[in-house]
Amino acid sequence: MNQPTEPKADKSGVRRRNLSLVLRTVHEAGETTRAAVAARVGLTRPAVSSLVEQLLDLGLLMESGKTFSGQAGRPGTVLKTADTGPAGLGVEINVDYVTACVADLAGTDRVRHTERLDNRASGAGEVLARAARIAAGALDEAAGLGLVPAGAGLALPGLVSGGTVRQAPNLGWNEVPAERLFAEVLTALRPATAGLPVASDNEANSAALAELWFGSLGEVRTFLHLTGEIGVGGAIVVHGELLRGAHGFSGEIGHMVVDAAGPRCRCGSRGCLEQYAGQAALLASAGATGVPDLAGRAGAGEPRALAALAEAGRMLGRALSGAVNLLDPEAVVLGGIYPRLMPWLTPALAKELADRVVSGLWTPDAGRLRPASAATDAARGAAALVLRDVLADPLAHAAVAAGGRGG
Repeated sequence: MNQPTEPKADKSGVRRRNLSLVLRTVHEAGETTRAAVAARVGLTRPAVSSLVEQLLDLGLLMESGKTFSGQAGRPGTVLKTADTGPAGLGVEINVDYVTACVADLAGTDRVRHTERLDNRASGAGEVLARAARIAAGALDEAAGLGLVPAGAGLALPGLVSGGTVRQAPNLGWNEVPAERLFAEVLTALRPATAGLPVASDNEANSAALAELWFGSLGEVRTFLHLTGEIGVGGAIVVHGELLRGAHGFSGEIGHMVVDAAGPRCRCGSRGCLEQYAGQAALLASAGATGVPDLAGRAGAGEPRALAALAEAGRMLGRALSGAVNLLDPEAVVLGGIYPRLMPWLTPALAKELADRVVSGLWTPDAGRLRPASAATDAARGAAALVLRDVLADPLAHAAVAAGGRGG
């Protein structure tokens, strides 16, 4: 009886995968040489040189003009990812602002446009059309830099799946086809973007990925990420991968009940975390006009501001201690408005963690509670997700690279 045989690997498929391997290796290194790439990926130097030449021809890699002589033999020309060609468009829609950024293949944020406005005062279609206009302006500027979008990523509040915002309580959105509405307006404004791939995710997930890829976590790969805005968003990263849950809705820590007898939340429940630690609730409790005003009052020792921040810290600690006991992360990262307010949030928050986390690893001096990096946000994370697709299959984006070189 004939035994089944494994299908032979297609040569073009192998080369396609090796192009991705080499491009990702250069991307991760930032700057490197052909010899260093060969040593890292386990291919011969001639094979790597052939792959590098193709990536150079495709406009996905560039030679920096520098040489590196840290290895035996002649110095090698330094390679890095191209600063023109395929780019990621990331668009974050939040309750009180919209941000669009364009990042090059290295993940560098090259263009950024932000407009602050109250999106609760407008319908979903109008907000998404406004976001598309802001994105179109960012793409116009990026075109002057030789950057061409390979795709668009939307970072959206609430429960997001299948291109639709299923529910966003703070915006009053239900079953909004966000990807389609955004793409229609963007295409009308910039016909060249017709057919541009558009993907969407929860904004807290996008912010967590930005922190993972561009932040200062070092070797930490399992963490909780909280984003404090009007509401409170959460994301869970385990061993470098988002924990999405069965339906993609994990991380909704802002709607964790911390006081069953607390105030009514827009989600319909009572005593949710964001009713104490969300921006709107925190400013109202402190009688402050904005986060800078709140920080100023707290810094001056105003009792009402300090009391509001202490209460928010306690409630954050109450919610986070349950999450830490359940998930055992290496760190908790606080983003959004929280880094600026951490001097006054942290004492009560850290005490709750120390008192409630059963492992005993979350003492106030353990260094596990961290502010998010200044250079990471949901828009950058959404743009980076687009770039991951380019790195995974360079040939699929060769035409975009050629368009970038041609201006």
